[in-house]
Amino acid sequence: MILLKIIVLTEDTSNNPNIKSEHGLSLYIETQNHKILFDMGQSRLFADNAEKLGVDLSAVDIAVISHGHYDHGGGLKYFFELNKTAPVYISQYAFGEYYNGTQKYIGLDKDLISENRLIYTAGSLKIDDELSLFVLDDTEKPESFGLNMKYGENFLPDDFRHEQYLMISENGKRILISGCSHKGILRITEFFKPDILIGGFHFVKLEPEKDKEILTYAANILNQNKYTSKFYTCHCTGVSQFEFLRNIIGENLGYISTGQTIFI
Repeated sequence: MILLKIIVLTEDTSNNPNIKSEHGLSLYIETQNHKILFDMGQSRLFADNAEKLGVDLSAVDIAVISHGHYDHGGGLKYFFELNKTAPVYISQYAFGEYYNGTQKYIGLDKDLISENRLIYTAGSLKIDDELSLFVLDDTEKPESFGLNMKYGENFLPDDFRHEQYLMISENGKRILISGCSHKGILRITEFFKPDILIGGFHFVKLEPEKDKEILTYAANILNQNKYTSKFYTCHCTGVSQFEFLRNIIGENLGYISTGQTIFI
């Protein structure tokens, strides 16, 4: 039984020489009741690839931006040009001051804050019987890996309060879609216990040799998980990091690239 159809509109790698990739993420998802755009990459490349891949973005009925970084919401203005009706669900914190260290702004285009199709979420939200958005509480501080948020003149480690996750409930299965899993893939998996998880693990700054113990620990925890039968990762996980994890987890871990279509 097919639960979902997912077409990868943009990701850091490509499995097709005719389809360009970029650092970022954008997924087109078809469920029984919806045509969803999850994240929009950093440019209009997601839209160019959608045309090449036969995806009609004007027919999307719901869009979600996972968090307030440019490589996930940089294409927002282009989506508004191509689609005139779909609401875009985005955290109320998504237009904050987010930086890579202290020099480079990596947030969203603030000129779009007042767009009337933006639906600002203040926490977890049930959209309908099929779709829900979730956040994690802030009782545990996630590893920021040098990513900061600016308050006044002060830079603080990003607490990723702007991150949200899309849960799709289909035929008794729970499929969780995550952009970067900044709050920790192990914590996210344990908290939500999805049947299938799709998204970045944010391991790209961990080196397989230098950080072998950390990656091995993470792989073993994911491998021992009794709830999630399949992980599809991408983007901020890193290719060499994925290969390291795959050697431990095996076939239950897959990688999705730009231009790829998967059926779940």
